Amino acid sequence: MCAGRKRNLAVLSRNRNLDYHKSDRLVTSETMASKGVSPEVNTSLYADIEPYNTGFLKVSDIHTVYYEQSGNPDGHPVIFLHGGPGGGTSSKNRKFFDPQFYRIILFDQRGAGKSTPHACLEENTTWKLIEDIEKLRTHLQVSEWLVFGGSWGSTLSLAYSESHPDKVTGLVLRGIFLLRKKEIDWFYEGGAATIYPDAWEPFRDLIPESERGCFVDAYHKRLDSSDKETQYAAARAWTKWEMMTAHLLPNEATAGRGDDDKFCLIKFFLFLQAFARIENHYFVNKGFFPSDSYLLDNLEKIKHINTVIVQGRYDVCCPMMSAWDLHKAWPEADFRVVPDAGHSANEPGISRELVAATEKMKFIIKGGAP
Repeated sequence: MCAGRKRNLAVLSRNRNLDYHKSDRLVTSETMASKGVSPEVNTSLYADIEPYNTGFLKVSDIHTVYYEQSGNPDGHPVIFLHGGPGGGTSSKNRKFFDPQFYRIILFDQRGAGKSTPHACLEENTTWKLIEDIEKLRTHLQVSEWLVFGGSWGSTLSLAYSESHPDKVTGLVLRGIFLLRKKEIDWFYEGGAATIYPDAWEPFRDLIPESERGCFVDAYHKRLDSSDKETQYAAARAWTKWEMMTAHLLPNEATAGRGDDDKFCLIKFFLFLQAFARIENHYFVNKGFFPSDSYLLDNLEKIKHINTVIVQGRYDVCCPMMSAWDLHKAWPEADFRVVPDAGHSANEPGISRELVAATEKMKFIIKGGAP
């Protein structure tokens, strides 16, 4: 065990009580101080930076993944795990991290972003992604790193950490998604429709009444169609439904992009990626987990890892019940609820808490108490 991990475990053993923000306040000097972090800590997104290194790593006979590094080449490594699945990374993802302290590593998961082949579902599973993360860590000569992920990225962060806990110095998780049946049903089988009936109806109406017993399966049939028009129509409806519900106050300009055939396959930036197709593939296959509660069942493997959980109270895509279940099973983790936010990492309260979380991790890595 390396000296840094011994130090972190020793610090953690002195104080494992990382309380939930019961007051539901946004980040303030008082809440930061209550978490053992200096009130002067930064909570603003960092300035735009460019990568100092980019590359492609061949991870199988079929797949090659794109990666990039920015920030401090000699800094503490942090791996950013994007959402979706199939969402890809963007330049905005670098802004959560102090570039003077962190060696910031982003990569596009199989089939997403700049990774090739585009939108490929073959050999595309959670376990293959975990293998890819390890191959990337070895390729970049990283001994251990901070793991940061939101939405599906929180799912993959937990799955990776439970598989390789000795490689993780800390976790920052946002918009918790445990990929359980009740979470899929909530968002895709009518639960969230009670809040967004106007956004739900176009999603629902694409599917004939005879196939509405399972919308995930019905969309899978269309997203996997050889007919491009059928695939585009399903991609439009699938993507727009998610985009209409991703913010506390729907962003009409962003949601409108779901009407663009091209954008449906490239969520958040203009490189081709089949966001809807890959995401649906994972949901149809239940994340490729052996049981519905797999991530919760294996928490004991990672409870020693310093962790911050950030959750928007009004998150419709990944409702707070999942974060609450994780918090109850893992009371040692620092649980932060943002009272005026939905799902998106770009909402002001969410982004402030995420930056504050990476600042807290920086403080711990330097040898401070959790």
